[in-house]
Amino acid sequence: MKIILSFLLFLSSFGLCFAADQEISTRDVPTYLSTPQQTFTRFIDSMDAIKNGQPYKINGAIETLDLSKINKIIRAERGQHLAWSLLEAINKTQLIKLASIPNKEQGLPYTFASYQHGSIVINRHQDGRWLFSQQTINSLPDIIEELSAKKSLKAETTGSQYLPWHIQFKQQLPEPLRHRSFLLENWKWLAILLIIAIGIIADKITAYTLFRLVKKSSGKITIEAFKNTPSDILRPFGVMMMAAIWWLGLNIIALPDHAMLILLVAVKIMSGFAGIWGAYRLVDLLSQFMRYHADRTENKVDDVLVPLISKTLKVFVTVIGIVFIAGNLNLNVSSLLASLGLGGLAFALAAKDVVQNLFGSITVILDRTFHTGDWIIVNDIEGSVEEVGLRSTRIRTFYDSQITLPNAIFITAKVDNMGKRRYRRLNCKIGLTYDTPPDKIEAFCEGVRELIRLHPYMRKDYYHVYLNSLGASSLDILVYVFWETPDWSTELRERQRFLLDILRLAKQLNVEMAFPTQTLHLHTAQNDHADEHGSNPASAQFSEQLEVSRTAAKQIVEQNTGLNNRPPPVKF
Repeated sequence: MKIILSFLLFLSSFGLCFAADQEISTRDVPTYLSTPQQTFTRFIDSMDAIKNGQPYKINGAIETLDLSKINKIIRAERGQHLAWSLLEAINKTQLIKLASIPNKEQGLPYTFASYQHGSIVINRHQDGRWLFSQQTINSLPDIIEELSAKKSLKAETTGSQYLPWHIQFKQQLPEPLRHRSFLLENWKWLAILLIIAIGIIADKITAYTLFRLVKKSSGKITIEAFKNTPSDILRPFGVMMMAAIWWLGLNIIALPDHAMLILLVAVKIMSGFAGIWGAYRLVDLLSQFMRYHADRTENKVDDVLVPLISKTLKVFVTVIGIVFIAGNLNLNVSSLLASLGLGGLAFALAAKDVVQNLFGSITVILDRTFHTGDWIIVNDIEGSVEEVGLRSTRIRTFYDSQITLPNAIFITAKVDNMGKRRYRRLNCKIGLTYDTPPDKIEAFCEGVRELIRLHPYMRKDYYHVYLNSLGASSLDILVYVFWETPDWSTELRERQRFLLDILRLAKQLNVEMAFPTQTLHLHTAQNDHADEHGSNPASAQFSEQLEVSRTAAKQIVEQNTGLNNRPPPVKF
């Protein structure tokens, strides 16, 4: 089965490649690139339009150049430089007569001029377009160097200010600076050092200015949420300024391909990350504003939403930043996204946990399972919720460690939210000694009930204080009460106060607390002989004791509740 699937995939990919080749070979060739004459005309007209104030026409001139061997990352920048270099070489060679250029769709390449270091040639591309050849593009630097002593044969009446800065500047330089000592011309080395220095200075000036501006305005700002804003929150914009200057400078001095590729890629990546960093700081400002207002409300849902919104915005900024960097590097983002469809199944399987965690966080928000600061118990984990994120929730345990739980478990896990308790319970037993009289036991129980009614945090509508059992070494009184306290610390304080008041009450009533005791009785065996006739002399005495016990029980009930009298249910 795997072999069959692999074969089918191979056939489908082969078919796609074949269809793509057919599309390339059969697509229509633009009219302005269909012959050498049309290509030359397109190039000259575009460059003249730029000189007349239409700089966007540079794309028309770049279309006439065969830049397929130049890296896509620097193709746009190099295309502009090569277009101006080609125009300079043409103007210094001969006056252009478009009518003399062949207007043919097929045939041999057209050579405009030949030099010691190369030629300006227009040849037919595989897809039918006539373009200035790759050999021409590669030879242009040497051709320009060869023609450096010559002047332009074409009189420029207007538009000279639209010439690239490096061409105008180079024309004014003395010969020693135009000389190439190592890899680059001398003036380009100086220009690189100057651009680097200007970028660093601009970074420091921008960062210092923004620092002083934030620090000065923080004392005058009327919005309470922004009063504690860090003074260096706008620091990334200084890096952005430095990257922008380096980017502009590298484009101006028109470095060779290998140097341009290395430096420009580094600058583009740095500018992209500086932009992401700056956007992160703006998101932090927004989060600071939202968190301030969330802290002032009693609703705890916004305490969970604020960090979620902040992280969502940062993820969005990161995605936009990556797309921006990819676009600046001339990467085909659409093709990259489309290629994900080929591995859609694998991606879905890999993203299963991510989706589950996302739905887990949504479940926590919608169901209000818990909020930041709540004391929860999940499975065998107990602690206070510190932060609820998109993927995980952080819990601070009571021994001060931090546990990170994936949000997916909250979809099915049993969560015991101790922070949602309206009341906090105490269920304990107070042991009294067996020699405590019943009247004192009742008085003691009533005194504890009065403490409950008088304590400010006690729940007054539901409590129980009764003699509950006769223990092995004590008379056990059940104390079952609740506190209405906002947190655990207040509960502990009020519990201590209540228990100490019970001890004070017991001392005033002379009621002693029992502790576990054991009494050891030593019994000496004696031979008890029954009556010779087999009669039991104690039988009459036992009957008398039973009667006395019944009479005593009747008197006790009659004195306390009355005979045939059923007390009503307990009401608070």
